[in-house]
Amino acid sequence: MMKLTGWDDTIVALATAHGIGAIAVIRISGPDAFTIANALFPSKDITQVKSHTLHVGLLKDESELLDEVVVAVFRGPKSYTGEDVIEISCHGSPYVQEKIIHSIVKHGARLAKPGEFTQRAFINGKLDLTQAEAVADLIASNAAAAHKTALHNIRGGFSSVLKELRDQLLQFSALIELELDFSQEDVEFADRTRFYELLGKIEAITTELIGSFRLGNVIKNGVSVAIVGKPNAGKSTLLNSLLNENRAIVSEIAGTTRDTIEEVINIDGILFRLIDTAGLRESADVIETIGVEKSLEKLKQADIVLYLFDVNTIGSNELAEAVFEIGRLNEHYLLLGNKVDTLALETAEQKFSGNNILFISAKLHFHMHLLKERLVESVIRGAVNTESTVVTNARHYTSLLEISKSVADIKQAMSENLPGDLITPDIRRCLHYLGEITGEVTNEDQLDYIFSKFCIGK
Repeated sequence: MMKLTGWDDTIVALATAHGIGAIAVIRISGPDAFTIANALFPSKDITQVKSHTLHVGLLKDESELLDEVVVAVFRGPKSYTGEDVIEISCHGSPYVQEKIIHSIVKHGARLAKPGEFTQRAFINGKLDLTQAEAVADLIASNAAAAHKTALHNIRGGFSSVLKELRDQLLQFSALIELELDFSQEDVEFADRTRFYELLGKIEAITTELIGSFRLGNVIKNGVSVAIVGKPNAGKSTLLNSLLNENRAIVSEIAGTTRDTIEEVINIDGILFRLIDTAGLRESADVIETIGVEKSLEKLKQADIVLYLFDVNTIGSNELAEAVFEIGRLNEHYLLLGNKVDTLALETAEQKFSGNNILFISAKLHFHMHLLKERLVESVIRGAVNTESTVVTNARHYTSLLEISKSVADIKQAMSENLPGDLITPDIRRCLHYLGEITGEVTNEDQLDYIFSKFCIGK
């Protein structure tokens, strides 16, 4: 990776969330971090203390007392950024935070840009690019699965495999290019059998990672679940039952829900975005018609559709027609027969036999646990509980597709016994995209874009 310039100054930012709290942490990183801290912390000579130590004392800007603080000292390169780092734990008053940061800037630091601390960690070789991106994912994680996946990637679970493959491919590339220098002597330095094995390994791993992206997207962004059905099927009651709160208005009047209502629920570490829609029926009411159109739109876009029907008011033929229409718009659906509190479960099962229907009573919370289990199974089928690598980043997914294409082109060229000079461009392309994922191949504009999506202070 090229060495970027312009990273020799000292930066400062609030590392904790904005607002009032018990404490706040202000982070300083760069060559002048210790000098600046020393000027504001007369209690001890920071330049002389050991790394990874804490020091309690008063923070002063000349004669002005700022706060009583705890100063943490981290000497580079054994720090998060690889530079000298100071972390000041002060009281959580926004006024105090502002005063301290102002004093630090006055003594020579500048305000950090979003993600700049992590960007410096990457530039200084403390993290590769996938690990750096995983830091942002970890901060943003709001469910167990997203948290687990981000931690796995921070530990290098994703990048270590790709680095190993790239190193092996680089060796073969060098040997094949060496053959070009001896083209007149008809020699082979690269073992073609081993090279085929490596390509097969890259292909298998790449295919698996590409296939994991759907799950990764679910883990990162959650699953959209559209609750659809005829008016008075119990859609709003089902939403309330899943949430264990009265979020949606429930009444016996058909068409009560005119617009979509969205709520989020966490089931086994996966976020599900539940969408209560207007009842599907023809109506002369203009407002209700708009609601139905929105419902159909949500139905098409949803990751999963819950088709809810009243077991008392619908027949098996009518249900079959409805299921056909639902399946035509979205193939990922679950059938829910509601109101078995008013029709015996055994009767409902006989009436709608052979349709893989889950019978529930949203009003009495009957079989809600089974519904939650089916939702989780339909999304992950147990994959989230493994230690396997899951791709959650669209940038990685795009590069993996290019790697897959490159490997296919290399194998095709080799099967046609093309000379080495016609194979090496495809090998270089594969090496490029392998390196692009981990940051071994990159440019400053790309880095600025990636890290700009981080929060300030990280």
